[in-house]
Amino acid sequence: MADDRGAFIWYELMTDDPSRARDFYAAVVGWDIDAENSVPDGTMDYRMINRGDGGFAGGVLALSEDMLANGAKPGWFGYVHVPDVDAAATAFVEAGGAIHMGPNDMAGVGRMALVSDPQGAVIYLMTPTPPPGNPDARSDIFDVVKARHFRWNELWTTDQAAATALYTSTFGWTQEGAMPMGPMGDYLFIQHDGVGIGAIGKAQPGGEGSRWQHFVGVDDIDRACAAVNDHGGKLLGEPQQIPGGEYSVYAHDPSGATIGLVGPRKESTQ
Repeated sequence: MADDRGAFIWYELMTDDPSRARDFYAAVVGWDIDAENSVPDGTMDYRMINRGDGGFAGGVLALSEDMLANGAKPGWFGYVHVPDVDAAATAFVEAGGAIHMGPNDMAGVGRMALVSDPQGAVIYLMTPTPPPGNPDARSDIFDVVKARHFRWNELWTTDQAAATALYTSTFGWTQEGAMPMGPMGDYLFIQHDGVGIGAIGKAQPGGEGSRWQHFVGVDDIDRACAAVNDHGGKLLGEPQQIPGGEYSVYAHDPSGATIGLVGPRKESTQ
């Protein structure tokens, strides 16, 4: 597979109600989540998220009773391509983080590990197995402008300097530029191969602590917000205009997983 070190190559929703998630994300984003489990041996309930253009937007893992009993909660998780999962996982541990799963191999998928950084933000590391006959395949799941693709990744952390050092050294990212946010401090932009993929912000006291949050593109922010309210979700504030003229907002899906939405505000035709 093409060397894509540091790219977000997959996103996964863990949820206790995949059927309700299917209805919600179809209405809000326009995705088509498989109605049935795609794992033949039934060892887990995993469903693919289809964009409608022949590509994928990620997957949905149904949380089992055992997972829930052991503390698993609904949420979105990003996967970052690394050339050596074991070495990257070791780098997280040596920095003060932890390994929660793996590293292990999944036939036909790749080698992966679930880790947390020293401040507690969780992320997947992955060396994917290329599809048969296409050794140079690259993931197109992330796109900075397209609807139905993931478009932005935010790390909220209690230690911006330490997080910046770990992620840039392990993933090869750069950190250039910042947006002042008043009492919240600077919002530090991060890049992969010169493309802005997200930012690192300061986690606020009394908030949710260190965590990754991901934004998906929608065709119309107001339509998407109405769909959130109409399909069992909850908006976490009102859409805010961002540099470039589009709007973004956080929302909870019906199971409580946080998802960011970003897109244009279209004028009413009525």
